[in-house]
Amino acid sequence: MRVTLIGVGTTGSHIARRLRFPQTTALHLVDKEPKQLRVVSPAVDNRVDLSTGSPQEVPGVSSFAELGSRLAQPPRIRTAEAEKNQIADVVILAHPCGDHGQLAAHHLSNGSHVVSLSEDPTEVEALLKLDATAMAANRSLVVGAGFEPGLSCLLVKYASERLDDVEAISISKAGTAGPACARQHHRALKTAGLEWMDEQWHQRRGGSGRDLAWFPEPIGARDCYRGHLASPILLRRSFPNARRLTARLAATRRDRFTSWLPMLRKPHRDGGPGGLRVELRGTKDGGVETIIVGISDYPSVASASVATVAAYAAHTRKIPVGAGGLASWNNPGSALTELRQHGIRVAEFSGAT
Repeated sequence: MRVTLIGVGTTGSHIARRLRFPQTTALHLVDKEPKQLRVVSPAVDNRVDLSTGSPQEVPGVSSFAELGSRLAQPPRIRTAEAEKNQIADVVILAHPCGDHGQLAAHHLSNGSHVVSLSEDPTEVEALLKLDATAMAANRSLVVGAGFEPGLSCLLVKYASERLDDVEAISISKAGTAGPACARQHHRALKTAGLEWMDEQWHQRRGGSGRDLAWFPEPIGARDCYRGHLASPILLRRSFPNARRLTARLAATRRDRFTSWLPMLRKPHRDGGPGGLRVELRGTKDGGVETIIVGISDYPSVASASVATVAAYAAHTRKIPVGAGGLASWNNPGSALTELRQHGIRVAEFSGAT
């Protein structure tokens, strides 16, 4: 499998380390920071072709569309088969939000599967509109293949298979990955988010709706609030009969009070440990049942594992053709089994000590 990875920041560098030989025969790393490329390259045994991701720094490239064409070129140090083929099998978009839609459309038209880690709801909606483009190309566009959305949607799909009917889905997340994720978290807390309730979307003020959520240890209990989150948008496509879809993010009092200001300090390289909590309410054998599952892990590491598994699944046609989130995965159990090999363990709240 030939992979082009755009963005080797905190999460992208973890992805690069997971794209190991022999599954990945060719790896093309792209980032606008040459320093990042120099740091990551030795960690993957220098089996990579490197390109700067800034149009101004790539000779002969003046736009991201032209950059996309440049990225489709074959790696310099690869097998004879890789030298013959000029298109990556899978393109992973792990750089900050903003132009994922443009790059996804370009690479789909070139014949590549695309995995996007964008967590911006507006961009997620734009990516979902590329469904016809992906279908026409007979390729998969995996939207939101990170922590939230991404692993959150996969956990929902897994839990939903134990219910006859899903009526309500509630997602809570704690923690951030790298600096770009921290900035998105900051924006999400001050921006109105969407909740699906009684057959229509409702806008809810960011930072409202305080809810005490219990995450698997060592995260524990955290106050969570509404925000500009993408999971409800993706889940609406997979669970059209659900009456309520909500998502919240953990925040401190300082986070809420300063969300309307520019970030007062530079984000940490890695946000540290975080967690996901997914609660489903529905019916089973005529009775009402609630299922609560979650994970505790570093969001950067978990996102990288999810993106890697999604890339391999797209290449092997385990994910449906077209644009969609991981809730559209036909066999979530097998995906979680693969993620367990990456160290991600799912916990379930059973009510017993």
